[in-house]
Amino acid sequence: MCAVNLADFDTDDTGDMTRDEALRELAGLNERIAELQARLYAEEKRAVLVVLQGIDAAGKDSSVKHVFRGTNPQGVRVFTFKEPTPEEAAHDFLWRYHQDAPAVGMIHVFNRSHYEDVLVVRVKELIEEERWRSRYDSINDFERMLVREGTVIVKCFLHISKHAQLDRFRERLEREDKHYKFSANDVRERRNWDAYQEAYEDAINLTTTEWAPWNIVPSDHKWYRNLVVARVVAETLESLDPQWPAPDEDLEAYALDELEESTASKR
Repeated sequence: MCAVNLADFDTDDTGDMTRDEALRELAGLNERIAELQARLYAEEKRAVLVVLQGIDAAGKDSSVKHVFRGTNPQGVRVFTFKEPTPEEAAHDFLWRYHQDAPAVGMIHVFNRSHYEDVLVVRVKELIEEERWRSRYDSINDFERMLVREGTVIVKCFLHISKHAQLDRFRERLEREDKHYKFSANDVRERRNWDAYQEAYEDAINLTTTEWAPWNIVPSDHKWYRNLVVARVVAETLESLDPQWPAPDEDLEAYALDELEESTASKR
């Protein structure tokens, strides 16, 4: 497998589409994803784990909002992982993520994920290099086990340029409805841009596997990013082809007999 060099991927790519074209296609994909998700939930045989990673302001929250619009909240859950609690830190690094892996019939979205433990800890030098390097193998084993047990894993790296990130930080400062998303830590972390790019590149190269490959999503244009993620999710669900469960034997006749008896008793 050829090594991925993130610099070779155009963050500004739009697939030669206009924004209106992308929004029309996305609307259709939303309906399809909702339909397939309902079948997956009813079938209760397989599960889907969607992993969204990207540097600050890459659009993880927005992708969740626009891709899973119209799905049934009973069957789709979103998890965001922040700094480990004392209890979580007392266990192996994958412990807290495994607890939130999807049960059969479910789609779980990890908005940030177990990959933080080979990204943030590396860039901030929170643990020694020997420990975070060993985690690539642990992640691959973890994901392989989930796949073997019936979970399909979809991994999307939301790839934006440094310039696009700055524009989004400015938007957070200028718009009242986005103030809550801004943190002084965003500015501090931006100084580590090159270190994060290197860390992401290594993570993608070392954890792209046959059972859980990475999708690199051009994300400078929000509307195209949403479309690409939706395409990946829809294609994944299509490949699973979940089916509505067949009714129990004689279910229709049983239900009609019960209705007939109930009606007769009221006369």
